[in-house]
Amino acid sequence: MLGKRFNRMALGSVAGVMLMAAAACGGGDGGGTTASQEPTGASSEAPKDALKVGLAFDVGGRGDKSFNDAAYTGLEKAKTDLGAEIKELSPSADGSNRGDLLRQLADAGYNPIIGVGFAYGEDIKKTAEEYPDIQFAVVDSASNAPNVTGLLFAEEQGSYLAGVAAATKSESGHVGFVGGVESDLIKKFEAGFVAGVKSVKADAKIDITYLTPDGDFSGFKAPDKGKVAAEKMYQDGADIVYHASGDSGLGVFQAAAAAKKKAIGVDSDQRQTVKESDLQSVIMTSMLKRVDVGVFEFVKAFQGGAKGGSNVTYDLKVDGVGLSTTGGEIDDIKDKLDAAKQDIVDGKITVPAKP
Repeated sequence: MLGKRFNRMALGSVAGVMLMAAAACGGGDGGGTTASQEPTGASSEAPKDALKVGLAFDVGGRGDKSFNDAAYTGLEKAKTDLGAEIKELSPSADGSNRGDLLRQLADAGYNPIIGVGFAYGEDIKKTAEEYPDIQFAVVDSASNAPNVTGLLFAEEQGSYLAGVAAATKSESGHVGFVGGVESDLIKKFEAGFVAGVKSVKADAKIDITYLTPDGDFSGFKAPDKGKVAAEKMYQDGADIVYHASGDSGLGVFQAAAAAKKKAIGVDSDQRQTVKESDLQSVIMTSMLKRVDVGVFEFVKAFQGGAKGGSNVTYDLKVDGVGLSTTGGEIDDIKDKLDAAKQDIVDGKITVPAKP
């Protein structure tokens, strides 16, 4: 079940159909579906105009080797596979101009438009009301208007597998978690990770640190803070640290390399996206969050005539989240990870979404 790549074709076909189905029964009430369920409807007639897709990144922008880069991969695939004209914009360091970016794209004729990150929630809602003829999507936030699609992920499920891997591989029985911002979204990563660790070793010690409080998004772009937090954990005896902190994760990897310990990446296969070879070797796995698939399938569904008003959730059943295996460091525990995944898919394990 685990591999260097998920089955893109299988996931793409299921997720694409589900976006179309959600469009048919959407009504702007925040209702939705998971990409695991059967479709129940069809889409409307496809747009006839040229496909122009706009995307506004979260803080950190393109090049974060994680969340934003995963979204860009999906955007680039839309250009390659669907012939889309694409435009990407990045917010200011504090993210205060998110709404301006969305309006800039709308005024330039881009449709659909995607906001990357839960912080776009309110700005997407306002902009969607101002531009009712344009379709929007927001990653990590629920639909809040008839022309908005929410692209959601079961981060807690993928993080549970990361916890199983960390607890199984840890020699000290002591691991850590570094969150970028103490928000409800990042707490899903923490909750799943802790549950996974405890499922293997009930008495494991787990250090937890958040770089900034809720509302302060600088925690996603502070490698220095990430490094300090992880250094403290390694000094205190942790031998594996999992981060969900965007660009700040680079500091976690640097601390792991200095301590000759291990780390777990997030969102993308960071053993492949991080360029420094000395840092690549400390990343034993990454919790993959297939934002690229969500972005691409939304655009593909739009091209087919889909409308917003609903949510689509990417979970373990469709490999919307999971673990990377680059480097082969978790190959020897594949059976244990596969078993945990299957128990979640079958409903035998319900992973908590809150600490």
